[in-house]
Amino acid sequence: MNRNYNQSKEVVSALIKIGGTLIVIILIWMFGYPVYRVWQQSLEGEAELKRAEQNRKIAVQEAEAKKEAAKSLADAEVIRAQGVAKANEIIGNSLKNNEEYLRYLWIDNLEKNQNAVIYVPTEAGLPILEAGRLGKLPKSAPKGEE
Repeated sequence: MNRNYNQSKEVVSALIKIGGTLIVIILIWMFGYPVYRVWQQSLEGEAELKRAEQNRKIAVQEAEAKKEAAKSLADAEVIRAQGVAKANEIIGNSLKNNEEYLRYLWIDNLEKNQNAVIYVPTEAGLPILEAGRLGKLPKSAPKGEE
């Protein structure tokens, strides 16, 4: 019986050790898990903050790139407008006091446009009517005689 008693005592001792170990593990878990969750959430918060800062930097860089592109386009437009202004100035200077060339261009354009109606002033300042031109128009059939 002494032997059974010793074995029982060893079993109880082993169970107490296992139970104590479980209690210690549970206590550590009960204290450690909330601390771990707080630590994990702080890491997630820091990571989210870093992502937000990076996204903001990207947005700022994109805005600056758009601003630079707009400035470049505006500069190009100014340069183009200056070129057009110089070309117009050259053309204008070449046409000053050049009545013959201007008259030639006017007559040339009149020849190209066959439907143009030209009013020529008379000595009395009265307009010439286009009554003769109306006779050349095709006559439409009266209603009912189609």
